[in-house]
Amino acid sequence: MRATYFSAIAFLARATLASETQQLLSGKVVHENVKSPSEELSKIIDGSPFLSFHRDIVRIPSVSENERSVGNFILDFIRSHNLTVEKQTITPESDTEKERFNIYAYTGENRFPSVLLTSHIDTVPPFIPYSLHPPSLNNTENLTFNRSDLVIAGRGTVDAKASVAAILFAALETLEANPDASIGLLFDVGEEKSGVGMKRFSNSDLNPAPPTFHTVIFGEPTELKLVAGHKGTLGFKIVANGKSAHSGYPWLGKSAISSLLPVLSYLDSLQDVPPEKGGLLRSEKFGQSTLNIGVVRAGLAANVVPAYAEATVSVRLAAGSPDETREIVRKAVEEVIGGDGSVYLDFGNTENGAPPQHLDVDVDGFDVTTVNYGTDIPSLKINTQGGPKVKRYLYGPGSIHVAHGDDEAITVRELEEAVRGYKRLISAALGTH
Repeated sequence: MRATYFSAIAFLARATLASETQQLLSGKVVHENVKSPSEELSKIIDGSPFLSFHRDIVRIPSVSENERSVGNFILDFIRSHNLTVEKQTITPESDTEKERFNIYAYTGENRFPSVLLTSHIDTVPPFIPYSLHPPSLNNTENLTFNRSDLVIAGRGTVDAKASVAAILFAALETLEANPDASIGLLFDVGEEKSGVGMKRFSNSDLNPAPPTFHTVIFGEPTELKLVAGHKGTLGFKIVANGKSAHSGYPWLGKSAISSLLPVLSYLDSLQDVPPEKGGLLRSEKFGQSTLNIGVVRAGLAANVVPAYAEATVSVRLAAGSPDETREIVRKAVEEVIGGDGSVYLDFGNTENGAPPQHLDVDVDGFDVTTVNYGTDIPSLKINTQGGPKVKRYLYGPGSIHVAHGDDEAITVRELEEAVRGYKRLISAALGTH
């Protein structure tokens, strides 16, 4: 196994606790201490309906645009627990496309609940199978470990099927204790690629203006901390046109790559340029805006002067609006190229992008942090029409540091603590109103 995989296991594993018993969500008491490898690790998962559900949805591949199978599984599971479920179609089944849909659930006929919990069911590629591993132990002679330190690995174990499972079971446990709790669930598609699922929900009749919900709880990997906010986003392309020629006679052509390189070099340094000198904006809360040149495409062959080159760039905004950052980028590019019209910016749809998001953290008992990644939060347009503010919380199990890697993994402890955390957030939201 790769070294990075073992480093993730070492990172996720916690110190072994003293021997004790723990009440599982099923109500069945299981002893904490586990002997490995003599005892099958899968028994820990089998003994908990919550952990079993998490396992089942992780085992179903759901890379963005291929969420139908896991969506149908979750749909059937929720229906089996006597909730009303709606399938919100994003893309109908056709000869060329697979069906894609959001899952929206609520109790009885309460279609517009007061508290909405949401996370996404799609993952980044590639699919990595579900697997179980004991924690990294210094003492190889004594292989006894705490069941809560069991490491669960695979694509989606963290981002965001951990949140999906924890949100669902937190809601079910809340409703079991309080059947009249006004809570709803939204599990959407496409967050990792385009945000199409949340945008579809946002523009539907399930999101009226003014809103009927007063609280939205978003699930993403936050290391079980409440997030005070996350950076905004802006994406764009920079394109260079040249003229092809034989590489032995480069003066007969014009290299698009040579035109693009100095622009990319300057943009790459823009995050370190002070804002007053034309650099990206900064804030006390989020620090520096950052810029990443993610994709470069150019050229046909080594012996051909390239006639075309393009680069795709992503900016994480610590302050300001996407429009303000577009203007900063425009001026930076102009400073390098002057009047050379062969190099130009392509911002695409100027409605894309989002400013930094400031979120609520007023529930006691949680550590607080900020994060640099993007979420579905900006895609949910909330128009209060001058009414009371809708509170927005971001919380979930697992670390973003492993979420998109080949070492994505989480512990049983983090998963089970997330259920308790979501229940506290639901309780606080219901109690406030």
